[in-house]
Amino acid sequence: MDRKALFQLIKERKSFLCVGLDPDPARLPKHLGSGPAAVYRFNQQIVDATRDLCVAYKPNTAFYEAMGPQGWEVLHATLEYIGDNHLKIADAKRGDIGNTSRMYAQTFFETLHADAVTVAPYMGEDSVKPFLDFPDKWVILLALTSNTGSEDFQFTPQENGQPLYAKLMTKAQEWATPDELMFVCGATHPEKFRELRQLAPDSFFLVPGIGAQGGDLAAVARHGMNDHCGLLVNSSRGIIYAGSGEDFAEAARKAAQELQQQMVSALATYLP
Repeated sequence: MDRKALFQLIKERKSFLCVGLDPDPARLPKHLGSGPAAVYRFNQQIVDATRDLCVAYKPNTAFYEAMGPQGWEVLHATLEYIGDNHLKIADAKRGDIGNTSRMYAQTFFETLHADAVTVAPYMGEDSVKPFLDFPDKWVILLALTSNTGSEDFQFTPQENGQPLYAKLMTKAQEWATPDELMFVCGATHPEKFRELRQLAPDSFFLVPGIGAQGGDLAAVARHGMNDHCGLLVNSSRGIIYAGSGEDFAEAARKAAQELQQQMVSALATYLP
């Protein structure tokens, strides 16, 4: 799914919502049972309840890797179940050099058929470039993350006084175009989005931190939206764990719908 197709989907669904599929077996509704099969049933019902309200899904691979070989099967089956009408993001935060990065990229792009993968860019250009060798796929670099510890390193001033996240975003745009490259920018730093947009005017931002982490959707949209929206706002726990009983899917739909309705307003207000 290229940038033009993604923007078209955003306009059609009046949404820039990404639903994070981070299934913790300890939090699954009891009636689903247990084990990998229960996780897959959970994912199916979440997807069915939210398909028309979002434009992307983001399974965090750690929740699947923890289940062993069967977890990888659940991840693959989940991505297949989502289908081709949503951007499928493997939230893997991989990053290494040479053939290792290429194998990571092959895993997520060719074996699992994800459309995008999150990449940790700390090791530099040669750790990112192998992911960019796959046509029609997206690389999403960690830039300014939503966790509390983001301030430990990402705000460190560089030679010219700009913080490390700014140097990263500026440098990375020498490696790829906005049709190939997105950035993770956390909603827990809403005051930074005007600066972030100036650093990468044409790029899409994957924005975690809305919902359970308390990010401000209105502020993110006000300062972060560009002429093709340029935002994919993710909510994981706030949607998938909105309910814990047999009606969990209906509760998830309601939570997703509340965010989507805010996005309808944001698109009407801030989209040029």
